[in-house]
Amino acid sequence: MSTTSTRAAARLMVAPSVILLFIWMIVPLALTLYFSFRLYRLLSPDRSGWVGLNNYAWFLNSPDFWTAIINTLLLVGGVLIITVILGILIAILIDQPIWGQGPLRILVISPFFVMPPVAASIWENLFMHPQNGLLAAAAQGLGYQPILFLESYPMSSVIFIVSWEWLPFATLILLTALQSMSSEQMEAAEMDGASAVSRFRYLVLPHLSRAITVVILIQTIFLLGIFGEIFTTTQGGPGAASTTLPYMIYKQALIAKDIGRAAAGGLIAVILANIVAIFLMRGIGKHLDA
Repeated sequence: MSTTSTRAAARLMVAPSVILLFIWMIVPLALTLYFSFRLYRLLSPDRSGWVGLNNYAWFLNSPDFWTAIINTLLLVGGVLIITVILGILIAILIDQPIWGQGPLRILVISPFFVMPPVAASIWENLFMHPQNGLLAAAAQGLGYQPILFLESYPMSSVIFIVSWEWLPFATLILLTALQSMSSEQMEAAEMDGASAVSRFRYLVLPHLSRAITVVILIQTIFLLGIFGEIFTTTQGGPGAASTTLPYMIYKQALIAKDIGRAAAGGLIAVILANIVAIFLMRGIGKHLDA
C-alpha cells in the first residue's frame, strides 16, 4: 500500500528523467516552429526575416505535396496489407511441427535486422537491376525483356522492399500470439467436424485480432517516416512518382537548402501523423481493451 510520502518520493525520483525527456523533445520542436515562420535559406543567409505563414502556404500549394501525401498513404497501406496477410500465413506455416523449426524461424526473422539502406541496396543491385539483377537474368532466360522495376514501377518496388523488411516483425508478433492459443479449442473444433477454413475464420483469426492491431499500430508509426529505402533506390523519382512526405521535406532541407520551408513541412507532417495516430487509436486501438 503506497502512502503520500512514498508517492511523493517516487515522483521526485522520476522527475529528472521526465524533465530531461521534455527538454529533449520541446527544444527541437520549438526551433522547428520558430524557423517555419522565417525566411532562412542556407545559400543566402543574408536574406532573412519573418514571413508568417508563407512557408506553410508554399508547402501546401506545392505541386508535389498532394502526390507526396498520396504516396505516403499508399506506402503505409500497401505495406500493412502485405505484411499482415503474409505474416499470418507464414506464422501458421512455421508453427507446424516440422524438422528444423528453430533455424527456420531465425531465417524468417533475420531480414528485420538488416539496415534499411542496406536492404534497399541489395534489392536494387542484386535483384532489380535491369542488366545484372537476378530477376533480369530469369526474364532473359525465359525469353522476356527485363522489367525496369524502379523506373516503371517505382512506388510498387519501394512498397515491396519495405514489406520485405517489416514482414519478419509482423510474423514474429503473430507467431507469438498463435502459440498462446489453446490447442484444446482447435482439437474440439476438429472433432466436431469443422473444416480448416472454418477453424481459421472462427478460432484463429479472432484470437490474432489483438496481435494484428499491435502490428498495425506499431508499423504505421514507423512507416510514416520511411526515408532510407527511397533515398537509396529511386530518390523520389521518376519525377515525383515515389516522393513521400519525409522525402519531400528532405529535398527542401538538404537539396534546396531552404530550412524555413522544410521546417513548415516538418510541422505539417507532425500534424498529419498525429491525425493518423488518433484515428488508429480510436478506430483500431480499442480492440486492445477487448
